[in-house]
Amino acid sequence: MKTIAYYISDYGYGHATRSTAIIRELVRKNKNVKIIICHSFAIDFLHQSFRHEPCVGFREVATDVGYVLKENSLEPDKDLLNVKVSSYVSGFSIKLNQETQFMKEKNVSFVISDISPLGIASAAALNIPSLGLSNFTWYTAYEGLIEERLLSFLHEQYKKMTYHFSLACSYERHWGIEENQSFGFYARYIDEHEVQRIRKEIDLAGENNIIYFGLGMKVDIETLSELPIWQSPNCKFIVSSNVDVNHPNVYRIPKNAVETQHYVAAADLVLTKAGWGTVSEAVCAGVPLLITNRSSMKEDRHTIDYLVRHQLCNLIEWKELESLVVTSSLIEACRRQKVNHYKNEAMHIAEKINKKIKSK
Repeated sequence: MKTIAYYISDYGYGHATRSTAIIRELVRKNKNVKIIICHSFAIDFLHQSFRHEPCVGFREVATDVGYVLKENSLEPDKDLLNVKVSSYVSGFSIKLNQETQFMKEKNVSFVISDISPLGIASAAALNIPSLGLSNFTWYTAYEGLIEERLLSFLHEQYKKMTYHFSLACSYERHWGIEENQSFGFYARYIDEHEVQRIRKEIDLAGENNIIYFGLGMKVDIETLSELPIWQSPNCKFIVSSNVDVNHPNVYRIPKNAVETQHYVAAADLVLTKAGWGTVSEAVCAGVPLLITNRSSMKEDRHTIDYLVRHQLCNLIEWKELESLVVTSSLIEACRRQKVNHYKNEAMHIAEKINKKIKSK
């Protein structure tokens, strides 16, 4: 039995949901592994996701900083981000000692990271192989946002990866490491019966278009409830449990819901920021995308460039969202994109990872 430490970024739920898809496939295909998830922000969600999986354990640890947004905005707060990343870097050696001790105690033989530098650096300190799996690293995401000395520190940590699996929309360098492979989109398995149940619950008569409105669980914008979009004719909206909008046409996902990919798949249109997790769930489910553009976020720019280049989305500026009303013609325009072009690669990626685990 091999023990794998799986480090998941603490920014939002997207990294946690997509990591869930991979971990489920890893343990399904390989009965000789125990996986310890290292994470903090969405730890309750992860506990629920693996409540029936005895070979998955948990270590609650802050893995990285993520983005810091301005109040009531989707834009980054550069000053506060620099403060938080600087604090993270200052305390990194202490965290490193804690993680190496944990890895020794649990006899960890392989590390996967999406995409915290902490697990990668800790594995390197013990000469344990590590695999980075993501469409970006915090080094590339932070370029233009944080001080050069902080960027250089992150760059040094990511160079320690043994393997790098880059995902659709990636803009990563090759890092000069042992092996790089590229993959497409993936998401958690979708149960069509559950999708239809959700559609009936939201729109029993089947007379409305269902819109998934996803800004992410770490976005808190007070003015959302004032947007005219909620008055869109013949539309029902799905929003996250943290979105404070009270309107008869708005359905809030229950707080205890775990398999949230079904709510994305139940929609006729997904309107979201360019977060890879939600985008991938929509693409894998064949649901049209309308993306809000954040030009100041490098990760978003590359995701959007990829989606536009492959005709997988339509775009809307944040200012346009302030007056947007969803119409049938808008939904039809978004449906013209190539939404059925990509398959779910979770199984394929897990097979490749399992080969790396077994070879070490």
